[in-house]
Amino acid sequence: MRVVSLVPSLTEAVAVTVPGVLVGATDWCSHPVDLDVTRVGGTKNPDVPRIIALAPDLVIANEEENRAPDLAELRAAGIEVLLTEVRTLDQAFRELRRVLAACGAGRPRWLEEAEAVWWDPPCPSVRLRAAVPIWRRPWMVLGRDTFAGDLLARMGVDNAYAAHTERYPRVPVEELRAAELDLVVLPDEPYRFTREDGPEAFSTRTPVALVSGRHLTWYGPSLVEAPAVLSAALRAACR
Repeated sequence: MRVVSLVPSLTEAVAVTVPGVLVGATDWCSHPVDLDVTRVGGTKNPDVPRIIALAPDLVIANEEENRAPDLAELRAAGIEVLLTEVRTLDQAFRELRRVLAACGAGRPRWLEEAEAVWWDPPCPSVRLRAAVPIWRRPWMVLGRDTFAGDLLARMGVDNAYAAHTERYPRVPVEELRAAELDLVVLPDEPYRFTREDGPEAFSTRTPVALVSGRHLTWYGPSLVEAPAVLSAALRAACR
């Protein structure tokens, strides 16, 4: 079977579970680190002719990460496209099982381990209210119905903008500073927040947690480590 993945999370899941099946992936598919396949551009601007030339049996896509016109062009060329939707952890587990089955795989051990560790993830003693910026210039945060927001909620961190009408609203930093937050969570993707770029925008009275974007936003083998990695970052920020 020949598969092209346009979703970094699912690229890792397929590559780890069914080695040799992937023939193409995006430039943003950084895991596994030794992945050796044809690169087909970005998630938002894939090289459709190059994908067609690879003659894949299946292209894996996601309704949020990939553009409908690109997927329509692939379908018009006679290529099967498996479109996923992931806005909660439960959805992620369902879609992972569906994708791996479509690639000829059963239920891998890492997926069983991920489901087990997320059954009862570590949580703080009291729930925290947080904002989760994902971009700067302009500032954007997690809003409603997001996978990352669901993960944090399961770990006792409530998204202050979970009821917003938009999924990724633009929020002026002045509003974030005045929001009476218990915590600000800064992932290192899609915007690469660092100790020198991000925390200085907020009051020293508001704890800031710098977290791994891969463990917060990816759904794949990283889910096994995610509860421990995220919990450690949250604890460090709230000391």
